[in-house]
Amino acid sequence: MPNAKGKRRRFGAVRQLASGRWQARYRDPATGQLRSAEQTYPTKKDAEVALSHIEADISRGQWSDPDAGKVLLADYVAAWLRDRKLADRTRERNESVIRLHILPTLGGRPLASITTSHVRAWRSALLEDVGEPTVVKAYQVLRAVMHTAVDDELIRRNPCRIKGADSYDVPERPVLTVAEVFAAADAMTPRYRLLVLLAAFTTLRFGELASLRRRDIDPENSVLMVRRSQAEMQTGALFDKAPKSKAGIRPVAFPTELLPDVREHLEHFAGPGRDGHVFVGPQGGKLRRSNFRDDWIKARTKAGITANVHFHDLRHTGNTLAAAGSSLRELMTRMGHSTPRAALIYQHMVNGRDREIADRLGAMIRKTRSDGDS
Repeated sequence: MPNAKGKRRRFGAVRQLASGRWQARYRDPATGQLRSAEQTYPTKKDAEVALSHIEADISRGQWSDPDAGKVLLADYVAAWLRDRKLADRTRERNESVIRLHILPTLGGRPLASITTSHVRAWRSALLEDVGEPTVVKAYQVLRAVMHTAVDDELIRRNPCRIKGADSYDVPERPVLTVAEVFAAADAMTPRYRLLVLLAAFTTLRFGELASLRRRDIDPENSVLMVRRSQAEMQTGALFDKAPKSKAGIRPVAFPTELLPDVREHLEHFAGPGRDGHVFVGPQGGKLRRSNFRDDWIKARTKAGITANVHFHDLRHTGNTLAAAGSSLRELMTRMGHSTPRAALIYQHMVNGRDREIADRLGAMIRKTRSDGDS
C-alpha cells in the first residue's frame, strides 16, 4: 500500500477500516502469512507507530505470536505436567496443588491475559483459605508453569513477580535436651525406641529411617548407610525412592553408645534377612508415617514434654546438638545437603570428622546417663 508520498512501505501496511479506525498488517515471520495487529488504532499515525514496533520486535528476535498466548492455562498446565520428568510423589503433589488451588481461579484464563495483578489477587484470596506453606507451594508451581510458557514463547514475561511470595518464615522449632530425647524414646513402644534415638543422633529423616535395611548398618564402625527414602502416596501406597540428589546417598556415623540399642533392636524387631527392614510395623509390614504419629504423640506426652514437638523436630535437635565444633560443610554432608560422593566420604568415615561429631554426641549421652544415675 503506498503511503502519503506515493512510496510503498518496506514493512507491512496500514489501512483504514469502514469504522474509521486504522489497522496495521504485516507478514508473520514464521509462516509468511499476512496477519493483522492485535488491535486497531484511532489514527493512521498510531497504526504506523505500532507497525514500527512490531518490525523492531521481529528484527531483535523479540516478537511472539499474539495468538499463542490465547491457550487456556488449564490446557497448558495439562501439557506441562505431561511433559515434565517428575518423581511420582512430586507429580502427585503438583497435580493436587494445581487442581485444588490454581485451576479454580486461573484455569479458564488465556495465558497472555494473566497479569501480575491477577496473580497477586489470586494469592491474597488463597491466603485467606489455606496455610501459607500451601500458598507458597502453589505460587512456586504457577511460577514454574509460566516460566515454561515464556521459554515456549507463548508469553513475553512471567507474571509471577511478587517479591517474597516463593518463601515463608518457618517458625523456630523446639530443641530437646539429650535427657528429653531418651525420655521420649523410653516412653515409646520398644519396637520404636531406636527409631527415636537414631532420628535425634543421626538426623535421618523419617522416610530414610523407614527404608533402612539390615545391610545398611555397619555395627563394627557404628555407621548407617543411607541409600533410599520411603515415600507415601495419597492413595496410601508406599515405595522407596532415590534421594533427590547424590548428596542424599551418604554414610552417617552414630554414637557408639547406641550400639547396644542397635544390636538389641536388630535381634528382636527388625525384619529377617540382610534385606529386611530395620523398622517394621506391629504386623511386620512397612512402617507408615500416619500410623506412627499417634505413637509419637503418646510417648511425647508420657515423657512430660509439653512443647508441641513433631517427630521431625528430632532431626532439628540432632543438628543443633552436632553443630558445636562442626563446620558448615561437615553438617551439610551429615544431613545429606552437600554434593561429595558418598563412597569418598565413607573411605574416611571411621577416622574422619563425622566420627568426631558422633563421638561428641556420645559424650553427651554418657553425661546424661551419668547424671541420671547419680
